[in-house]
Amino acid sequence: MTTSNADDARAELLRLRDSIDNIDAAVVHMLAERFKATQQVGHLKAIHHLPPADPTREAEQIARLRRLAESAKLDPAFAEKLLNFIVAEVIRHHERIAEEKAGTQPRGTTAD
Repeated sequence: MTTSNADDARAELLRLRDSIDNIDAAVVHMLAERFKATQQVGHLKAIHHLPPADPTREAEQIARLRRLAESAKLDPAFAEKLLNFIVAEVIRHHERIAEEKAGTQPRGTTAD
């Protein structure tokens, strides 16, 4: 590879990495917004004594996300794994919110 080709390759690599970094930042911000909304759902569920998990909703979301992944040429199994990871975290938050609303100490914490 000539110096010119190597310089061009390095410049292209930096351009692509900048794009990846921007996408990663957008993903983090989108997840933060999603968790803000799910925190509100958790409070609503706790106030109305609804269960933290909703298996019907989760199944609908998995099916929807798999369809979206297929149309976006993304592995549907990967999309499902990602959603399952996110949902598990959301349920954990909802359980903590419900415990706090019930006046109990959240699991894994100690009183000050």
